[in-house]
Amino acid sequence: MKVFPLLTVLLVLVPVAVPVPVRVTVPTPVPARGAGAPPPSSPAGGWSWPLSPRPAVLRGFDPPDRPWLSGHRGVDLRAAHDGAPVTSPAPGRVSFAGFVVDRPVLTVDHGDGLRSSFEPVDSALRAGDEVGEGSVLGRALPGHCGATPCVHWGVRRGEEYLNPLAFVMDLRPSILLPPVNPGSGQGGSG
Repeated sequence: MKVFPLLTVLLVLVPVAVPVPVRVTVPTPVPARGAGAPPPSSPAGGWSWPLSPRPAVLRGFDPPDRPWLSGHRGVDLRAAHDGAPVTSPAPGRVSFAGFVVDRPVLTVDHGDGLRSSFEPVDSALRAGDEVGEGSVLGRALPGHCGATPCVHWGVRRGEEYLNPLAFVMDLRPSILLPPVNPGSGQGGSG
């Protein structure tokens, strides 16, 4: 038996670990558009829902990773019916009332760089009109969500899209705490 050919075969077939210095570069994650903005001043933001009764969310906030990519830059809220009143979630001034492509859009400037937009909404308001929280902005028009009555609500701070739901509800995750005295039957607060 020849050892030399067998050793050559073993060296070719069996990988051998050789320490080699490796430089690893970890890329800095880029937050999704809308994720880097400071959250509202309180967990629920202190705004009101723009539809009553409290609407179901038909399609949630799904911002694109880059401004030019597709995504959903607001939320679609189920309206009670076509023609349902759409109200201002916070006080402000109408900054735009008109058409974008083929849809009537109304935008309210709430100050501090925050603007909320609603579509499709039929409104008699004009740019410059003051609105209070709960003021009727207009009426929901059909067509945005097919046969289901709905309104698209978007919120921006400057050029950054934010999740409108963060202004009307607490989106922080719930945390369940362990019992203070396990086995005592007492819950997390004692």
